[in-house]
Amino acid sequence: MNSHISIKNLKRYFLFLSVILFMACQSDEDQPQPEKTINGFWLAKDKGYVIEITDKKKVLYGVNSVGCTIIEDNFVPEESFGVALALIGPNELIAEPRLSASNIEFRRLLNQNDFCLPEQIANTKDPKINFDHFWNIFNDYYAFFETRKVNWSQYKSLREQVTSENFYDTLEGLVLLMEDGHVGIDDEANNIAIDAGSPSLFSRLNSSLSGDLIIESGEDYNKLYNQKLQTIASKYLNNKVEIDENGKIAWGLIGDDIAYVNILSMEGYGSNAKNELETLNSVLDKIMSDLKNYGVSRLIIDVRFNGGGYDMVSVNIASRFLDEERLAFSKKARLGDGFTKGTSINMTPKGDFQFTGDIMLLTSPLTASAAEVFTLCMKDLPYVTMIGDNTNGVFSDILTHTLPNGALIGLSNEVYSDANGEVFEAIGVGPSEENRAPLFSNNDFINEKDRGIDLAIEILNK
Repeated sequence: MNSHISIKNLKRYFLFLSVILFMACQSDEDQPQPEKTINGFWLAKDKGYVIEITDKKKVLYGVNSVGCTIIEDNFVPEESFGVALALIGPNELIAEPRLSASNIEFRRLLNQNDFCLPEQIANTKDPKINFDHFWNIFNDYYAFFETRKVNWSQYKSLREQVTSENFYDTLEGLVLLMEDGHVGIDDEANNIAIDAGSPSLFSRLNSSLSGDLIIESGEDYNKLYNQKLQTIASKYLNNKVEIDENGKIAWGLIGDDIAYVNILSMEGYGSNAKNELETLNSVLDKIMSDLKNYGVSRLIIDVRFNGGGYDMVSVNIASRFLDEERLAFSKKARLGDGFTKGTSINMTPKGDFQFTGDIMLLTSPLTASAAEVFTLCMKDLPYVTMIGDNTNGVFSDILTHTLPNGALIGLSNEVYSDANGEVFEAIGVGPSEENRAPLFSNNDFINEKDRGIDLAIEILNK
């Protein structure tokens, strides 16, 4: 995460890469006849996505129980997915994003979806119709009502109270119930940006702050963020810090015998999706070479400032700290009243040198999304100890839909679990009680120190 980012995009709430494994079951009589052309209509049922492909262009629709909207009128899979769509069978269309933990699979439709006939596509500012779409998008695809203790059905009747004047206030009240940092509403035309996770995040960050240090705005956050990083560089690394050219990873030595690596983001290493992993692994080669040359057996990895990015960036980084091949995590997406078939991701040691000495892994409420996937990869390694605070608790890729008025809706519809099948949505992954240390505290700022790093050093010196 860059130090200058705003609270609005703090945890990359609106990543537009929405990646899933779709397994649709159809009876033999429903199977469409084989076709060789890619043209036609294609459905990813668990995401509510329909793609219309013609010789001239592609259109991406969003479908829910009450209707259809156009998400992108000139859909370019290479821009949204990072790769082109490929026909792997007469009735199966697939994209295999290198940065995703799963593929995107569509099945051919026999006929055009009835909701997406030209005269049926919703394009209106009518508040009641927009509320219908909003409520049903969540009702059809959101995966965590029970986890986040939200009785969604009771709010359907709010439709009758919705007006043009109170529309977004009503929607904001509903999404804030979820306290989910991967849920949000973005209407650029009306300057509306609603982030369901910000209030709870602010509360957690402020838990050890008081007085003038309380975070009430993005400006307050940026000030403390930058001050914290400056303290780490000057007080612990003696201002001798290596950093990659895109400013995503910083590393150096604490004293002479403890290495420190701060991973600030799980994206942005390359100029595009095609060279993201190549550039990342070049950076990792340099870091691992330095760690080897340092001759140290103790390491602090800091992901407390990391708002996420791409799952496979996380897996590639974790692979440099593996002793053997391991199951990293599994994921599945909501599909009706159940889920899609799960996808399991394994990780294997990569590179000429893997660091498998004592590792302290620092986490915080800012550790979100793909950075939490990194914690799933690392937390059960026998030489890793977690320190800090629970991560944010938002793992799913963000599913994006569009309301009839053009507003963008983001929500979580995937469930991630660790190698033991445990799910950490809403609660996050955290250290044992004795290893807890807040990211921001009055004591740290007043005394220009970092309790998390101090605790890591204490444990490593035992």
